[in-house]
Amino acid sequence: MDYTKHAFFEGKNVPLSEANISIATHGFLYGTAVFGGMRAYWNEEKQSLFVFRPYDHFRRLLNSGKMMSMTIPYDEEALIQLSLDLLKTDGWKQDIYLRPTIYKADVGIGVRLHELRDEFCMFVIAYEPYVKNDTNAHVTISSWRRIDDNVIPARGKVAGAYANSALIKTDANRAGFDEAIVLDNNGHVSEGSAMNIFMVRDGVLVTPPITDNILEGITRHSMIEIARKELNLEVVERSIDRTEVFIAEEMFMTGTAAQIVAVTKVDHRPVGSGAMGPITTKLRNTFDDIVRAKNPKYLHWNVEVK
Repeated sequence: MDYTKHAFFEGKNVPLSEANISIATHGFLYGTAVFGGMRAYWNEEKQSLFVFRPYDHFRRLLNSGKMMSMTIPYDEEALIQLSLDLLKTDGWKQDIYLRPTIYKADVGIGVRLHELRDEFCMFVIAYEPYVKNDTNAHVTISSWRRIDDNVIPARGKVAGAYANSALIKTDANRAGFDEAIVLDNNGHVSEGSAMNIFMVRDGVLVTPPITDNILEGITRHSMIEIARKELNLEVVERSIDRTEVFIAEEMFMTGTAAQIVAVTKVDHRPVGSGAMGPITTKLRNTFDDIVRAKNPKYLHWNVEVK
């Protein structure tokens, strides 16, 4: 990480090396923080950087904060402007990843959410592929279960909840897999370790509903709209049984960091032909043009850094 770059911390842009918290900070001690993951893409032809769907990302961040009794003095538009100012400070000319966070900033011991100070911070890093094998991923069905809405709300990006994702991802990687499929407590397919899931069955694109303990993904929402409008696909949100993934024609996972990851094997069983399928390929290509502001129909999803 380049510590000469800047972060937004305690109300202003400062060098990342100066954006520090105490080891006694509540958010660090108890995981009482919520975060977002946002991407900005460099368009070489236009020589400009474009942030993808920042309003939607910040809306979800603020909603996550509501679940954790957090209040900050910024709305979505103000947070977008903070992001643009931060990106302009360092003049990024490459694909980057932004990590905005709201956290309980008081120091001291005591598990609670009330009567604590909330702070907002954000840093930027150069993008690196989240799943290196993103056109031919081999995944396993995890022995871990997805957190439940009545335990820690999965629809909020709560920092402490990602211990669940870490257990899932590490076990999968150590067993030689690229990723994992996680089931909810009813035995239905929920997510990957930190990605939404889609499958194709009988030409229909199927994805778990938001009530099956999934993150309400921005990329997921984008995929549903693109599939319907650009590929004329029927998209169904419904629960998915475990064994359905073994007989799917195609499967892929989506997320801001991961984008679109083609799944070609599940627990050593090939998905479809065992190679990235035509629907996944079209969605990947279409999505790449959209996020780089190359598709005029979706320019409203892109905010240029000027």
